[in-house]
Formats: sequence, structure tokens, C-alpha cells
Amino acid sequence: MLVSNCNFAGARQPSNNAEAPNIIFILTDDMDAASLEYMPKTKELIGRQGATFSQFFVSTSNCCPSRTTILCGQYTHNTQIFASSPPSGGFEKFYKLGLEKSTIAVWLKEAGYKTALFGKYLNGYPATAEQTYIPPGWTEWYSPVDGDPYTQYNYTLNENGKLIKYGNQAGDYGTDVYAAKSIDFIKRSVKDGAPFFAYIAVYAPHGPYEPAPRHAGLFTDVSLPRPPSFNEDDISDKPGFYSDEPRLDNEVIAKMERIYPKRLQSLQAVDEMVESIVLSLESLGALENTYIFFSSDNGFHMGLHRLLIGKNTGFEEDILVPALARGPKIHAGLTIDALAGNVDLASTFAEIAGIKTPKFVDGRSLMPLLTGKKPSDGSGWRQAFLLERGIVDKTASLPDYFISANMPVFMSGLLEPADLVPSFRINTDGSYRGLRTKEYTFLKYGDGTLELYDLKADPYQLQNIAETAPPAVLEKLIAWLESLSQCAGASCRRIEEIPR
Repeated sequence: MLVSNCNFAGARQPSNNAEAPNIIFILTDDMDAASLEYMPKTKELIGRQGATFSQFFVSTSNCCPSRTTILCGQYTHNTQIFASSPPSGGFEKFYKLGLEKSTIAVWLKEAGYKTALFGKYLNGYPATAEQTYIPPGWTEWYSPVDGDPYTQYNYTLNENGKLIKYGNQAGDYGTDVYAAKSIDFIKRSVKDGAPFFAYIAVYAPHGPYEPAPRHAGLFTDVSLPRPPSFNEDDISDKPGFYSDEPRLDNEVIAKMERIYPKRLQSLQAVDEMVESIVLSLESLGALENTYIFFSSDNGFHMGLHRLLIGKNTGFEEDILVPALARGPKIHAGLTIDALAGNVDLASTFAEIAGIKTPKFVDGRSLMPLLTGKKPSDGSGWRQAFLLERGIVDKTASLPDYFISANMPVFMSGLLEPADLVPSFRINTDGSYRGLRTKEYTFLKYGDGTLELYDLKADPYQLQNIAETAPPAVLEKLIAWLESLSQCAGASCRRIEEIPR
């Protein structure tokens, strides 16, 4: 079923109100939820001064599809951006489909907001567009167009239509550059008196996991987490393309042990950036009228279920991401357990700005939760969150972002660097649709294979119970998934709340 994409405009009501709240969105890259424990400033200044989501998910655990969902407020099957590179995804497809014509940036700019993007946009940008190309909706623009920004050095930024090169000196470190530019934008915007939206998308802690020099010696005594699912003893219950994976050997585990502290190190400059932004807002007298959101585009796994290093699975470590928010109407110290996710961010920002979202938007505003309402089952909040990967078709191969484990670990350029992933690929179907409910993770693959985990009895997802679960449970989940995987707009919100 072909549904409307985010290039179809909808009714909005520009506020043009100088008193409208400011909005700052800070987005990390490939950050698992557990790593937030190593960002004390962010936890204190956003989480403890506002709200922390304990059940915040990404529909597709991959960079470009997730970022598209954030911009458009739609599930992946509606954006049709399934991967981080052509033909099934990446900036090039996003651009060709005209999806940029109606995004949260466009809506906010039309409502009188100054809008600015700092850092990573969509994988592959600017592709076939000009290097000085600036997408619709952005008042200011600072995004890499050349070099390898994942390394944090030796890249070129498109700065409002001018190409500025950055080298390999300490002052060129990417996260610090985006921090400085965002703070400069905030100061100028506050001085001008117009409400602003700052979208700050850093590359940390994505590989190659480059920390700022001042943080290179930290966390060397921190060991790679090894929950019960690490190098799992028995994976015979997993789908065929997982179940043949050998146990991880000592060499691979040692490599993960070396990488893990570097990921934490790379997040320290982000933690400092959060503090600098909050202190700047406070000094400007703008903190009390500013909402600050913090999250990641997807989670990350290292050694769990015998998987190497990567994402793109339906396991908790990949779909669960950190999510914090503070702002004028958010009570300090609030913990939110309701099911929420990246599909909700656009609607939330729109409500803060006092504008309506287009009818194509699938997500819902998080403001009822952020202002203290606690929905119970069946009380008008979602009871299932849709999970998606790839094009579900029995003839389809794995999505094109899967790379063989024996290929180079990193590719140069702006496309997604290849992470270490299991050796299965190409001739198997790894695409799925699924549901994350309070009780279950349920996945249905393109070849009909089912995966079902009882999260209360089995939080580490060690036992796939699809073959032993009560038929009534499977029937309900299958029917619910079939309906939700074809939803669009308001129907998504209705179906999420009530199984069809």
C-alpha cells in the first residue's frame, strides 16, 4: 500500500510569536542507552532538571531511516527511506523523493522560528546536489560535505553556502566546532528576539570513535559490559541467519574491549557541549523559555547474541535509545515509562511551537507525558511501537547497508562507515516488521520467520518463544502487526492504541 510521504504539505498555523519557546535538539550517532551513565552533565542538566524516558525507541535502528523519521514524523514504511545509501535510502533518495519540502524545519520556519542545523544531516549528503546546497526550512546551515567527519578531523563544512575546510588541529575537532557554532547561533537569536530551533547532530560515538585529545585517557579501566546475552551460549532458537554464527573468539572480544572505552571518551565532548549550551542560555536569561531534548538516532550492540559490532536488529540494545527533555512545562526529575520514540519528536516540537502538523504525520506529541500525565493501558496512549527494517519481500536480499565482516571496517567519505557485523548477508532475507509492546518484542521476517521474546520473563532476549507461545498471543500480535505496518497518519495512532 502506497501512502503519502512527507513532501505533502498540511495545514499549519504560523505563530510568529517572539515569546514562543525556543527548541534545542541534540542528537548523538549510534549511542546505546546504557552509555548515558557516562555523561553526568547531560543527566544532571537535562534529565534531573526535566524528564527521562525509560522506554524510548527508534522504529528502524539505522542512521538515515531514523533521522528521516525524526524530520518527518513518519514511520519508515511511509518515508520509504529504508537504508543509509542508495537505492533504498540515503540523502540521495530523500532528495529525489522531495521529502525535504515538508519537515519539522519547514514547519517551524513558516511559524516564525529561526532554524539551524549543525553537524550530520542525512547519510550521503550532498550526493548529486551542489556542495553548497541547503535544504528547505533552514535559516542557517553547518553540515559536512567533504572529507571524513566521522573521524572528527579533515572535513569541509557547508556554512550557509560557503565551503570552509577544517584540518587536524585540536580546534578542528568536530563536536567542539558544532558546539561553538550552535552557541553562537543561540546568542545571536536571543539578541534578535526571535524564537529559534537548533538541531545539533554530532557524530559521536560513531566509529572510528575518535575522542577529543583532552579525553583520550579516560575510562581505560572500564570493561565492556557482558550481560547474560553476551556471546550467548545457545542461539539455536534465533532465526537461521543468526543461529549459525560461531561464538566470538578472544581476538574479536579483545577488539571490542579496546573500542568500548573510546566510545565513552568520544561522548565527553558532547557532555561538555550540553553544559556549555545550558550555561549560555542561563547567562542570556533564555533558559526558562527553552526546551532541550537529547537522544540518539539508534542504539548499538557489541558482542550480544554473538553479534559483532553494529545495529539494525530488533534487540533492545539497538532499538532502545537515551531520551531526555527539559523545558518550561516539564517538572524536574520526571521519569516516563510510556512507550515513546523518534516518530514522536516532530509532533512534540510542533506542539511546543503552537503549530499543527500535516495530516501525513504518524507520531504523536510527547507533551502530555512531559507535563506529568500518566496514561494507563487503553487510556489513549500507544500500546505498541512499530519496528521496521528493509523492504519485506520474500525475494528481497538484506538491506544494502549490511557489509561483509571481512571487508574494511571503515570507508572514507560521508557514507556510513561499515561496522563489524555477522557474516550472514546477501542471499538471506533479514528484513522484518515488528512490534515492541510493554510485554513483548515480536518480529516477522520477510520469509515468514517469527521472533518473540517475553521481556518480563526474559529481559535479555535469550529465548525465542515463537514456537511455544500460546496461539492466541501470536494471532493477536500478527494481526496487530499486519494492521500497523500499513498505517498512515492518524490511523497509526489509533492502531497503536488498540489491536485490530
